[in-house]
Amino acid sequence: MRPVGGLGKRVADIAIAGVVGIAAMPILLLVGLAIKLSMGGPILYRHRRIGFGGRPFDCLKFRTMVVNGDEVLARYLANNPAAAEEWRRDRKLVHDPRVTRLGALLRKSSLDELPQLLNILRGEMSCVGPRPVVADELVRYGIHAEAYLRARPGMTGSWQVSGRSTIDYGDRVALDSAYVRKWSFASDILILVRTVPALLKVDQAA
Repeated sequence: MRPVGGLGKRVADIAIAGVVGIAAMPILLLVGLAIKLSMGGPILYRHRRIGFGGRPFDCLKFRTMVVNGDEVLARYLANNPAAAEEWRRDRKLVHDPRVTRLGALLRKSSLDELPQLLNILRGEMSCVGPRPVVADELVRYGIHAEAYLRARPGMTGSWQVSGRSTIDYGDRVALDSAYVRKWSFASDILILVRTVPALLKVDQAA
């Protein structure tokens, strides 16, 4: 079974990611240099996500956290019950102790996600699709998991243009499921057009 959109969507992904990647090359180089000079350590962060058909892949981002992020998070959640509940409910924190100052800026502008252009070119992601999730999150999708597994995860998607981090987890899942069930090239084009103004609303970013 092919992912939602089939060959036509794949060709469009390659064309868009290739053009954007070439145009964004100076930004990619500058961000990488800024991370290396300000934080040291690796420039990219690889996080295992679930892709089309349940196949795992390493989702790429510019590193926005301290190197020992897992230790920092575990210590913070152990000492902050309210934050632990927020993490259990949303799988994210409004005030994440792992995120550096430069990292916060990259997240607000979504520049941290530019390396995912490589994921798109490799066929692991699409320009538009469901939000890429980790394995234990997919369990929480319930009846919507089947819809998620029918598509390549997207660099942008319905969740991105509908409030980003201001919408709750259940609504994000419902938006992704509806996108897959009602997919069309027109919906992809509309989401891509709406992504630009959505990125400018930095108050809605995590």
